[in-house]
Amino acid sequence: MTFRPLIALAAAAMLLSCAPVTKLQQNSASADLILTDARVYSLRWGEPALDGTPAADAPYAKGAWHPDAEAVALRGGSIVYVGSEVGALAFRGAQTRVIDLHGATVVPGLVDTHTHFLELGAKLESVDLTGVATEAEAVALVAARAKSVPKGEWIFGAGWDEGAWANHYPDKRLLSAAVPDHPVVLRSLHGFAVWTNQAALDAGGLSVASPVPLGGEMRLGLDGKPSGLFLNRAAAMVEAVVPALPQAVAERQALGGLNQMARDGYVTVHEAGANRQAMAAFQSLEDQGRLPIRVYAMLSLRDAPLMQQWIAKGPDRDSSSMLVTRAVKAYYDGALGSRGARLLEDYADKPGSRGISGAGYGFDRDLAAAAMQAGFQVGVHAIGDAGNREVLDFFAAQIAANPLTRQQRNRIEHAQVTSPADMPRFAQLGVIASMEPPHAVEDKGWAEQRLGPQRILGAYAWRTLRLNGARLTFNADTPGSDHSIFYGLHAAITRRDKALQPAGGWYPAQRLTVEEALRAYTVWSAYAAFREGETGIIAPGRWADLTVMDVDPFALATTAPEQILHGRIMLTVVAGKVVYQR
Repeated sequence: MTFRPLIALAAAAMLLSCAPVTKLQQNSASADLILTDARVYSLRWGEPALDGTPAADAPYAKGAWHPDAEAVALRGGSIVYVGSEVGALAFRGAQTRVIDLHGATVVPGLVDTHTHFLELGAKLESVDLTGVATEAEAVALVAARAKSVPKGEWIFGAGWDEGAWANHYPDKRLLSAAVPDHPVVLRSLHGFAVWTNQAALDAGGLSVASPVPLGGEMRLGLDGKPSGLFLNRAAAMVEAVVPALPQAVAERQALGGLNQMARDGYVTVHEAGANRQAMAAFQSLEDQGRLPIRVYAMLSLRDAPLMQQWIAKGPDRDSSSMLVTRAVKAYYDGALGSRGARLLEDYADKPGSRGISGAGYGFDRDLAAAAMQAGFQVGVHAIGDAGNREVLDFFAAQIAANPLTRQQRNRIEHAQVTSPADMPRFAQLGVIASMEPPHAVEDKGWAEQRLGPQRILGAYAWRTLRLNGARLTFNADTPGSDHSIFYGLHAAITRRDKALQPAGGWYPAQRLTVEEALRAYTVWSAYAAFREGETGIIAPGRWADLTVMDVDPFALATTAPEQILHGRIMLTVVAGKVVYQR
């Protein structure tokens, strides 16, 4: 990377860009909240080059980053000042709250652009199987929970890894023996598999005669009966027989998920696939004024009645409400781990299989087209190289029919494996690649087995997409992966996991710089929600949405990137209000 020296005078001008106000101005325009003694990275300088080189006006010199401000003043939900501490304190009035951050780092409010926070809330109340290595260990955790649950009541768990377990999937036998008196539903890490016991099969009336959706697999045991494992689209068979969630519980779980995201520094989340019940819960929470952070709702294309209702009235055009609905989420293919992602050539570890996609995976092309033509941003889950190509073809066809749909900032969710021939098409079609840094370092143990040494070069290819002009936005697909910003940043800039493996990074040519990684959670994510004029950077007139952390990722990225993993969120501010403080 080439480094351009930053002129000291320009750096000083940026630090003091908002001149101190007079006493008269202070009295008539006091701030509600002032943050002082901070290391502020406003991101209000120019965009980095596609290879990651910082812009000429970035606070970067001789290979090192420097904060471009030391204090921020907020009033009425907006930023009114960013610059020196003296300048910020000129906005102090009798009712102003001043928080001394003692050198903590302030960045624009974090945005996770692909979450399932209702599921996160449910997972917080369920048996947590994240990181569990064996079937026996998972069963032991469920059996322990069953001791405190009345007989006959359903038990839910989530987090077992369908990718890592793909060559030794569990079945109902051990689970049924250990927990015979409770229906048990254990959802996988990324939601592409469900594991049940016999009591759940009986309660749901699931048998060998049950119809299996296209693109799904209901595994059978040696006795010819359901084994308790449902893969890809077949997971919906189990979800369909689970008792309906009471509305009050849905609201409680949604709020639990949002509060967790607030504790972890996020000011906005994009809910990727909200059905009728979820939307009712979100709307109720907004009506009650209880949404702690902003929600950008992506309607589930799988809920046809909900979609028809929204297509008839069109997307929300208001960006400032706490709940905004102007996007749609669809699924096009399955997951790579469970070999459901659609590939152009056979799976390297399963000859004759190329996965499933399109109508075979429940993608309603006509309904998706109608949503696009009605003005909705459409985000389509696509994992495999064939899946991504076919989704790009779908977008190209819609844009050809109506060129205005190109302006809707349509998205491919995950864009996990992309053919080199398709890399430039993201920029050509204005399609955003919505990706997850944690997925790369979590999947590295088996991804190359699925793809082989050549196709893996186009997988999790953040830098290659950038070099081809694609816009990126980062997220964690919560609760599928740990959504910690520190984990996400570390994965993006090092291509290493939490154990710091592999030493040199997994396919390190795809790493991003710390600036690019942070932009992918802030200003680039603001663009993905049509909000780049309101948020994403720290500047006067922008929304007062800020995240404060106790580490400086810009400083650590070049000296000790592993220390980023130990960061903590200290403060989360939404619309000028402190929604979380450590």
